[in-house]
Amino acid sequence: MTERSLGRRPPEDSFAATPCSTNVDLYLHPLLEEPPVRSSVSTETWQGYEELAAAARASCAACPILADCMYKAVAQTDVSGYVGCTSARERAAIRRVLGVQVEAEDVDALAGTRGARQPVDHDDVLRMRAAHPDDSLEMLAARLECSLSTVKRHLRRARNPSSPDERRSVERRRLPSMDEVFDAFEQVVEPQLGPHG
Repeated sequence: MTERSLGRRPPEDSFAATPCSTNVDLYLHPLLEEPPVRSSVSTETWQGYEELAAAARASCAACPILADCMYKAVAQTDVSGYVGCTSARERAAIRRVLGVQVEAEDVDALAGTRGARQPVDHDDVLRMRAAHPDDSLEMLAARLECSLSTVKRHLRRARNPSSPDERRSVERRRLPSMDEVFDAFEQVVEPQLGPHG
């Protein structure tokens, strides 16, 4: 299942619906949304969870965008539920192996809304740049509802961190490669699956 060819993007002219979009009931099942702790549930409940997780894992493994989905869920966005062949606990364990910290997304910042007269947060500028890498700086300023000079100042600061705290923050933001995420997945999740994974 961990073959690097899994989850490669389909050709541009083809469309394949993702399993999570066609089997919503499976992925939104309460046991997959919030997996039980084995020691605190009945054997029957645990077996039900394992069956659901195995079904979701099989669906995810056949997904044309598995690699991108897993990467984003591990390295970029803190999501809940079963995503990219992983549970939230497994993603947290993978992040520990990688030394990656992913903060919960600020929905207001992602939506581009800020209260009136609030200053632009440094991390908001960096998130907006990451979300829209092809936008001009003027377009980013418009999205953030701030001046062009504010965007430039924050991007300059990110390139040349001056304080030790800023340097540590930049180091924490270094994203792992796709291969590093797959290697950590193999280290964390594969042993749990056993020989019949």
